[in-house]
Amino acid sequence: MPQPDQTLLWTLFLLFIGLMLALDLGVFHRKAHVPSFREALTWTSVWATLAALFGGWIAWQFGATPCVEFFTGYLIELSLSADNVFVFVVIFGALHIPRDLQHRVLFWGVLTALVLRGVMIVGGAALIERWHWILYVFGAFLVFTGAKMLRQPAHGVSPEDSRLLSFARRHLKVTGLHGSRFWVRVDGKLRATPLLLALLMVEVSDVVFAVDSIPAIFAVTRDPFLVFTANVFAILGLRSLFFVLAGLVDKFRYLKVGLAVVLLFVGTKLLLLDTVKIPALLSLGVVIGVLATAIVASLRASAREAG
Repeated sequence: MPQPDQTLLWTLFLLFIGLMLALDLGVFHRKAHVPSFREALTWTSVWATLAALFGGWIAWQFGATPCVEFFTGYLIELSLSADNVFVFVVIFGALHIPRDLQHRVLFWGVLTALVLRGVMIVGGAALIERWHWILYVFGAFLVFTGAKMLRQPAHGVSPEDSRLLSFARRHLKVTGLHGSRFWVRVDGKLRATPLLLALLMVEVSDVVFAVDSIPAIFAVTRDPFLVFTANVFAILGLRSLFFVLAGLVDKFRYLKVGLAVVLLFVGTKLLLLDTVKIPALLSLGVVIGVLATAIVASLRASAREAG
C-alpha cells in the first residue's frame, strides 16, 4: 500500500476506534445486561458494515489490491476470532459467569487484546523487514497448525486443566462474584472475583489464537496498517458475534475443518512466496469458498439430524 502519511493514518484510525469503544461502554452498554439476539446481530452488522466501508475507502484511496488484501485478512481474522467463541463458551461455563456479566469480561478482554495484537503485529513486521526468511518459518508453522487442527478438533485453552487458572486461584485469593467488579476487599484484604479469572482466560485464549492468526494475515499482506486494521475490525465485532453464535456452537461442527484448510492454504502460500505468486483476488476467493463450504456443510448436517 502506498505510504502517504502513515502517522496521520494511524492517528485517525486509533481515534476512531477510541470513539467507538467509548460509545460502546459509556452509552450503549452502561448497565450489565444480556444482549438479545437481535441486539447482538445488530452490533455484529454494524461492525461488518464499518469494515466494508473502510475497505471501500482503502480501494478509493490506494487501489483494488490493498482493498482485496484487507478483506482477505479481515475474513481470515474474523473466522479465526469466531473460532474463539467455542473457547469463550467453555470458559464462562466452567467459571459460572452469568450471561449479564459476560459482555463486561469480553469488553475489557478485547481492549487488552487490541494492545497485545498491536505489539505482536509491530514486532512481526520488524522481524520480517529485517529477516525475510522468517516468512518461511511462519508458513511452516501455519501448515503444522492446520494439519494439527485437522487431526485434533479441540483448539484453544481449556479452563478445566489450565495451569494459569490453577496458579491464579492459588495466588489471587479468589472470592465469589460481587456484581461486575474484578477486585473486591474482604476483611480489609484485596480479593479477585471469578470475573478476573475469566478475563485472564480470555486473554490467554486470544494470545493463543493470535499466534495462529497474525502469521496467517502476513501471508496476505505485509503492510502493518492493513494487518492491524483487519485485526481490529475482526476483534471489535467478536463481542457481539459471541452472543449471536454462543447458542449455535454445535451447529458449526465443520468450521474448524474449514479454518484448518485456510491455515494450510495461507501457510503454503508463504512457503511458495518467492517461487509462485498467488494473486490477492484468488486468495480471497479461496478463503471465502472454503469458509462458505464449511458453514453450509455444518448447517446441512444439523438440519439432517434435526429432521
